[in-house]
Amino acid sequence: MNKSELIEALAQATALPAREARAATDTILETMTEALARGENIEIRGFGSFVVKEYDSYYGRNPKTGEKIKVPPKKLPFFKVGKELKEKLND
Repeated sequence: MNKSELIEALAQATALPAREARAATDTILETMTEALARGENIEIRGFGSFVVKEYDSYYGRNPKTGEKIKVPPKKLPFFKVGKELKEKLND
């Protein structure tokens, strides 16, 4: 499922016009993105949680030259599936 399919499903399930379903979906995704950018966690009971993991800098190798390079620290989003969703997928 992609974003447009999600919007269409929301519109059908709630009898909202497509324009309002798109606005609601965009608002939810934008709010979640902003919360993760601020370093906040997001927990949706029964679905899962989104957290930001911070990684320290480390030394890696350039695969072409074999040269040792320093990789800067970074933050990456991580999704942990919730118990109910995991159980539903494995039924």
